[in-house]
Amino acid sequence: AAQLLQRRSARIILEIRCQSMENMILTMTEDEWVKKYPLIRSLQNLQECFWINDKKEPFDSAVKKCALGMHDIEDASDRLTRFAPYIAKAFAQTAASGGILESPLREIPHMKRALEEHSGVAVGGRMLLKCDSELPISGSIKARGGIYEVLKHAEELAVEHKLLSYTDDYACLAQPRFRDFFSQYKIAVGSTGNLGLSIGIMSAKLGFHVTVHMSADARQWKKDMLRGLGVHVIEYENDYSKAVAEGRRQAEADPYCYFIDDENSKDLFLGYTVAALRLKKQLEQMQITVDQAHPLFVYLPCGVGGGPGGVAFGIKSIYGDAAHCFFAEPTHSPCMLLGMYTGYYDRVSVQDFGIDNRTAADGLAVGRCSHLVGPMMHPFMSGAMSVCDERMYRLLAMMADTEQIRLEPSALAGVPGAVNLFGTNAGMDYLKREGLSASADHFTHIVWATGGSMVPDDVMRAYYEKGKALQSL
Repeated sequence: AAQLLQRRSARIILEIRCQSMENMILTMTEDEWVKKYPLIRSLQNLQECFWINDKKEPFDSAVKKCALGMHDIEDASDRLTRFAPYIAKAFAQTAASGGILESPLREIPHMKRALEEHSGVAVGGRMLLKCDSELPISGSIKARGGIYEVLKHAEELAVEHKLLSYTDDYACLAQPRFRDFFSQYKIAVGSTGNLGLSIGIMSAKLGFHVTVHMSADARQWKKDMLRGLGVHVIEYENDYSKAVAEGRRQAEADPYCYFIDDENSKDLFLGYTVAALRLKKQLEQMQITVDQAHPLFVYLPCGVGGGPGGVAFGIKSIYGDAAHCFFAEPTHSPCMLLGMYTGYYDRVSVQDFGIDNRTAADGLAVGRCSHLVGPMMHPFMSGAMSVCDERMYRLLAMMADTEQIRLEPSALAGVPGAVNLFGTNAGMDYLKREGLSASADHFTHIVWATGGSMVPDDVMRAYYEKGKALQSL
């Protein structure tokens, strides 16, 4: 009996140890993580969170630690200017802008008023919408970084083979001889949807063979649109990280294939930064001052982090400490919030903590943040927040009703930012810490609307109806 009891106890201890090992995340158990980083429990419970970054540094200090600077942003801007004649010729919808891909900046006073009425929180200052949902060619923020990296790769190939010089009129790239040349090469990318659209459309137009590795979260209409352009779409039942990993693996085996790595690409990042130079001109045209007495708050929907990170870096590079940037993520996919809050960045994923990474905000359905962007942007960012799917749908319907602007769910993630800033203790403490609590009437809030104009009418109608139904509950 004693031996039986001893064997049983040993088996129980072994089972406990095995279970403990299964629950290990890097070098700590889940309970140890939660004890050290209490906000993790709220993330696990899918609660909406507003986190203030206590590692934010003054801009002059942060930028000294960064390998990138204003000269990199200006170089990227110059490259897009060189390509403008080609873009104007290849895409008729860009002819009026001379091939410059840019989106409107609109004030949304009716939406601001509706937000205040529904939340009971007074938001100081003006609220604007940066309508990247209306960017030409691919209708989302990904038209910035995705298209930029394709163009940069095409330029490098053409210059290397002495088919192009930097002083040429790049409209020549529309000639059949360049399509024939680029058809020898391949481009691949892993995507939840919008990045695949931007890269697929531009690459196919230039003549590249394109493969887009798409996660299960990607919308069917995006896959269908790409296939209609002759793009090879490979679907995965797994999430975004699996699609990226598989795309990277296949491309490494083919010397003629160029892989655009959404998790680690400096070129993607720099393509997004150019938005800040264009935004500066738009704010000046609207006679909106940005300085320490007139701060700018920007709320950026965030997936893996390249797009919002690049935009935020550009804005901080121009406005320094007068700009305050926040990432906004779904409660089911708060990978950047988790990564920056813990300081473990891409070493941990939301799935490690039992968060499912399943969200209606398909462009933000990412479980692990960018290896490049997380640590680079941590000293620059003011904070991050998470927003539930239901709220994004309700805000989608509210935006359509108040401002007649159509957005896809993920593009609404940043809308609650100003309400969080004025309606939470964390937000008010941040304003006090920054010395801004007395000047709210001079604030400018920009919500970055990342996509929506290419959504088919029937799909958009279903989004709107779902939002209205949720509003009535």
